[in-house]
Amino acid sequence: MAKNLRAKIPKSDKLIIHDVNPAVTGQFAEEHAGQTIQVAEAVREISEQAETIITVLPEPHHVQNVLRAMLKPPTLLKIGPSKPRLFIDCSTIDPKNSRAASNAVHSSSQGKFIDAPMSGGVVGASAGTLTFMIGASNDMVKPVSDVLLMMGKRVLHMGEQGAGLKGKLANNYLLGLNNIATCEAMNMGIKWGLDPKKLAELINTSTGRCWPSEVNNPVPYVVQNSPASRGYDGGFGTSLMRKDMKLALQAAHESGAASVMGHEALSVYDLVETDDNCKGKDFSVVYRFLGGKE
Repeated sequence: MAKNLRAKIPKSDKLIIHDVNPAVTGQFAEEHAGQTIQVAEAVREISEQAETIITVLPEPHHVQNVLRAMLKPPTLLKIGPSKPRLFIDCSTIDPKNSRAASNAVHSSSQGKFIDAPMSGGVVGASAGTLTFMIGASNDMVKPVSDVLLMMGKRVLHMGEQGAGLKGKLANNYLLGLNNIATCEAMNMGIKWGLDPKKLAELINTSTGRCWPSEVNNPVPYVVQNSPASRGYDGGFGTSLMRKDMKLALQAAHESGAASVMGHEALSVYDLVETDDNCKGKDFSVVYRFLGGKE
């Protein structure tokens, strides 16, 4: 993402980067020597100098802590650019914590906060083909999209602040259920004596078609470049699926939305991550966990 940003922003603009692992930022700066890149030692250094700030963090408390460090003391408009900051958070967290982060930014009168979770994984980030789902007021859609389209190919405006995350969690909740159902269906068919490629072809030209069956099929060599065909390495980790499922269920509970299958699905992913033959793998490894033939 940083590589694509540096390639597309004006050469005169400075890209300021920070990571908890200084080796990563140091390597990036070395690989882009001669370009205007600054490695920040602390996140406050970024908010003091940059007009647009993009964060991608693992958990809600990381988002809260980083924003707190960026916003305090509330003197950003007196230091560096006098323009209010634009905070674009691409983390996948729950809507409640995102709303708290937004309130912290807006109540400080130092800028605006947009939730912009993304889809596309490491491959999409590298290729610049990410899809971003944003929660923003109508007047912020264009300026935010102008920034995000330097790192991706599509921006979907889902509604006001928090709507981007709600859309992302609803999608990934469905993805998690579809993945388990696909693993079960493929395992059933193979145990009934069906050829896995023929079964996948049937599903993918019928009403059972879904992303886990067509693109990320859990049976090795049904899709040649799938994680299943690489020993379930790479792809979308089960730990990430667990995280998104938990966040979706939490948000569903807070809104009073019924969830009949979600908790059962989460328990499956919990068990997969404790299995020595499955943990740390792509989430399609549920097929192996079920005893599927490889």
